[in-house]
Amino acid sequence: MKVFDDKHIKNVVFVGAHNSGKTTLAETMLFEAGLINRRGTIEDNNTVSDYHDIEHQRQASVFATPIHTEWRNYKINIIDTPGLDDFIGEIISSIRVGDTIATVINGKHGVEVGTEIIWNYIDKYNKPTLFIINQIDHPDCNFEDAFRSIKTLVGNNVAQIQYPIKLGGAQCIIDVLKMKCYKFGPEGGKPEKLEIPDFEKAKAETLHNELVEKAAENDEELMELYFDKGTLNEDEMRQGIKAGMLNHDLFPVFCVSALQDMGSGRLMGFIDNVAPAAANLKPEQSLEGEEIVPKPSADTSLFVFKTLYQPNLGQITFFKVKSGEININDRLTNSRTGETEVINQLFIMDGKNREPVNKLSTGDIGASLKLKDTETNDTLYSGSKPITIKPIQYPEPRINKAVTASNKADEEKLSDALRKIHKQDPTVVINYSKESKEQVLGCQGELHLAIIDMTLKNDYKIVAQYEKPKIKYRETIQRSSTANYRHKKQSGGSGQFAQVHLKIEPWFDGMPDPEGFNIRGKEEVDLPWGGKLVFYNCIVGGVIDARYIPSVMKGVLEVMEEGPLTGSFIRDVRVMVYDGKMHPVDSNDISFKIAGAHAFKEAFLNANPKLLEPTNELTVKVPEDMVGNVMTDLQSRRSIIQGFDNLEHYQILKCTIPAAELFDYSTDLRSLTQGKATFSSKFSSYQPVPNNIQKQLVKEEV
Repeated sequence: MKVFDDKHIKNVVFVGAHNSGKTTLAETMLFEAGLINRRGTIEDNNTVSDYHDIEHQRQASVFATPIHTEWRNYKINIIDTPGLDDFIGEIISSIRVGDTIATVINGKHGVEVGTEIIWNYIDKYNKPTLFIINQIDHPDCNFEDAFRSIKTLVGNNVAQIQYPIKLGGAQCIIDVLKMKCYKFGPEGGKPEKLEIPDFEKAKAETLHNELVEKAAENDEELMELYFDKGTLNEDEMRQGIKAGMLNHDLFPVFCVSALQDMGSGRLMGFIDNVAPAAANLKPEQSLEGEEIVPKPSADTSLFVFKTLYQPNLGQITFFKVKSGEININDRLTNSRTGETEVINQLFIMDGKNREPVNKLSTGDIGASLKLKDTETNDTLYSGSKPITIKPIQYPEPRINKAVTASNKADEEKLSDALRKIHKQDPTVVINYSKESKEQVLGCQGELHLAIIDMTLKNDYKIVAQYEKPKIKYRETIQRSSTANYRHKKQSGGSGQFAQVHLKIEPWFDGMPDPEGFNIRGKEEVDLPWGGKLVFYNCIVGGVIDARYIPSVMKGVLEVMEEGPLTGSFIRDVRVMVYDGKMHPVDSNDISFKIAGAHAFKEAFLNANPKLLEPTNELTVKVPEDMVGNVMTDLQSRRSIIQGFDNLEHYQILKCTIPAAELFDYSTDLRSLTQGKATFSSKFSSYQPVPNNIQKQLVKEEV
């Protein structure tokens, strides 16, 4: 296969809402370039990019799939992404390695919720972006409304390059960059190039002049030329458009019918001639503070943006060459592990098809098989200086489920399968809670969970069960209390004896040492589950030998690991051991541990014990006209509203909410707002549980 240099490689990521036509457009571009003989369809399950069984079952993209085409001596790498935000991990990782983001808009609907969510990530990464209004030949297409919706999304920097018209019943596209009219036959394909009809010339000239001004604004030399000549030629306009795209200040808009192969060739020509290549992008900074220069002559660095497991192949590792060149049998260092990886195989991937290559240059996207210890987000590099490329930041899970295997014999197999799924999709988060003794699966939504479940059944032959995770409550006290306990056991020979008197109090940061005690020793324990135990040895007169005091504290800690109310961890208590008795023969460590545990438990139950619940900081981005419904729902979930921020036609609502009330919130919010609201949450603090709920929880434990 021909090796392309960094100036002739274009990496384009197709993003857009569900059913916008990304997969169909990618298929059409492959066909137009002659890389496939016939176009597959989603309905027939034979497109190049949607090749997984799950995608065939759902007839929708689930995975981001790299493919490539060639057009006029340029190589165009395309990554076809899913349209649903349940698979946002696939979308984000693709945006991260794209040089140009092609946002496909359904001409019948305009900018949809999914597009808005994706745009937030495009904007965050400051990526060059163009828009493609699809289905222009559909009777329900409203190009003007779709264009206005793009303008609402990105602002006045949107630049209209094309618009559709009908001419004698034929579908045409007016191109105001080239000032030509492209007329298509009923089956699309190569158009007839015509002069712009007289009745469209005024509109086309107006749009052309607007495009000239927008192109000139992005380059000082072009601006001077524009002032001198009053216009720019086509090459100068291309230069200005590219500069605007690189600055994330200009967003060209094209129109196509992907299904009927109308406009795809012109789109590929623009990608070749104007869309930025890796060589045009600004150098990145490594985490070590070094500049990663996108040149073939630099040290090699690869960024791994995707991992895929296939039953017949094992692990496939997808990467972008950020600098230098990669050849078969090159030895590279993994910056995370320090281990050496040998690139024994090198491929260009087109869906499920692998095309072996010997070499890839800066800017290209490729894959390798069976790397021993390399995962998504890793950097592989040559040279003596470590290079670590800034990793992708994935969103936190929006739903969490306790997951178990229906067949208990499959538990270990389930854990191994979930680890592989996490490596393939980092938005799938797996944690084992020692506290609740359950494996918790976090993901992006109910559809995401359904895909994970199908993967477990189809690829790993595991049937799993999903339940509401246990809430990690805490127990504490609200007042002081004293107790004593005598442990005495005699069963022939040496017995057991210990008596412990202690006082407990609520602890808070900065409180002074207790008064009225002769403090002989103090130990502060930062508890693994949060909070503190502050333990005082206040024994006088030797009534308990100092060597037994640690055993008393062990007994206290043992109870704190399984509180008397609900079996939850206890926190923020201080204990003063001030009296007791021992026996010269029968006293020992175990006796004082038992006595300390019983005394502490008795004192705890008499100290007005209180259950604490985890609360989260919740941020909800919701359209202004839907705030009332969201507020009503949040109030029913015991939330406390902290404030609002305005963001264009959205409200950013901030509140604290009990973690127990967030179960199923993702599904309910989507239902309340037709999917238009998004949210994020993170742990905030532990707060007292209302008395009625505490009584119910304690009753459930009895």
